[in-house]
Amino acid sequence: MKFWKSVVGKLWFTILSLVLIVLFILTVLLLEFIENYHVEEAENDLTQLANKVAVIIENHEDQALARSITWELADNLTSIAIIQDEKKYWYSPNDKNRLSSITVEQIQHDKDLNNALQDHKKVSKRTVLSNTDKDNERLIVGVPYEKDGKKGMVFLSQSLLAVKDTTKHTTRYIFLAAGIAIVLTTFFAFFLSSRVTYPLRKMREGAQDLAKGKFDTKIPILTQDEIGELATAFNQMGRQLNFHINALNQEKEQLSNILSSMADGVITINIDGTILVTNPPAERFLQAWYYEQNMNIKEGDNLPPEAKELFQNAVSTEKEQMIEMTLQGRSWVLLMSPLYAESHVRGAVAVLRDMTEERRLDKLREDFIANVSHELRTPISMLQGYSEAIVDDIASSEEDRKEIAQIIYDESLRMGRLVNDLLDLARMESGHTGLHYENINVNEFLEKIIRKFSGVAKEKNIALHQDISLTEEE
Repeated sequence: MKFWKSVVGKLWFTILSLVLIVLFILTVLLLEFIENYHVEEAENDLTQLANKVAVIIENHEDQALARSITWELADNLTSIAIIQDEKKYWYSPNDKNRLSSITVEQIQHDKDLNNALQDHKKVSKRTVLSNTDKDNERLIVGVPYEKDGKKGMVFLSQSLLAVKDTTKHTTRYIFLAAGIAIVLTTFFAFFLSSRVTYPLRKMREGAQDLAKGKFDTKIPILTQDEIGELATAFNQMGRQLNFHINALNQEKEQLSNILSSMADGVITINIDGTILVTNPPAERFLQAWYYEQNMNIKEGDNLPPEAKELFQNAVSTEKEQMIEMTLQGRSWVLLMSPLYAESHVRGAVAVLRDMTEERRLDKLREDFIANVSHELRTPISMLQGYSEAIVDDIASSEEDRKEIAQIIYDESLRMGRLVNDLLDLARMESGHTGLHYENINVNEFLEKIIRKFSGVAKEKNIALHQDISLTEEE
């Protein structure tokens, strides 16, 4: 069955069928021509013989002699009947080997022959005269004659067995020639189809190699005809495929490297909600979610409920959607954008960003601002309090006024230091400054602190004391 499905089998069968049909039609026409030719030749010969018999009868006075002469013209395949009327008729000598004997009864039984007999007209017919002799088809020729004012008919009957034998021999030779032609046609058709389809089989093998990824496959160019041009085009196609596949692989590898090296997680989602592509940060996010939910789900099978809801909103509205979610103590921002295929949405792309550090820095910044506000509020309050004391003339002595002025001066210096600290912090963050260490006198530093907070302590009824015991080693 595989042979008949191949191009070689189909081409061979087509050529062989075409030759068989042509040979069959030619054989039928040739046999018909040969048979008709022999019948026509036999009819002409028999007509000439009948005319000759009619002339012999008309020219001889002695009819018995004339009939004996005509009987000599008959053979085993030919018989003669001379009919003057229904009562006077003569037959050529008949024996058991004669195949073409004819009688008046047979002539009268046939409509055409009987009409010719009655009208004394020429007649020629190919017929079977009896049901018992169906295999013996005859050619009958009738010719009128006239002798001494009396009209009659001469009928000659000849069997066509000789013609059939000739046709049979001719048919045998024709079939022999047809058989030889079929054998030669089969051989040459198979040879031709194999030679023609050899490049096609090579192309099929090359196409199978291309399907397996062997893009360096080349088809040999054996001819310079259309098949050779097809092989050339096939080789060019293979080179183009190899080039484009390599380009696609490089682009795919580059995209994969980009996704793998991204700090943000990327998830490509199909329109049905299934995950198509993820990068390592996204996989870590999904693994953390699966672990937190205690779910035995393979990676890529499902999305967190928050992400699934965001995906449905992005697909339905065809707009970007964003949420922030907390997972295992870490803060994540999820941005979902619709993914288009020409004019319709075919999915979405989710970008995951770990915002834990940013949120921690935001918290530190808020705490720092609160601390700075608290640190600034203390000297400002002290400046305000001691300024009011001077304005209200609470300080009674010159010494008290100097002490208040000194405290106001120290607090102003403290506020300057806080502002400088903020500036230094900004410079440190920008990388333009550093810390410098120096030694200080602890007693003097503590005395400054006590003097600074003594006024506020008196208002709160708080007593401040200094007690520092330093060893000689310290």
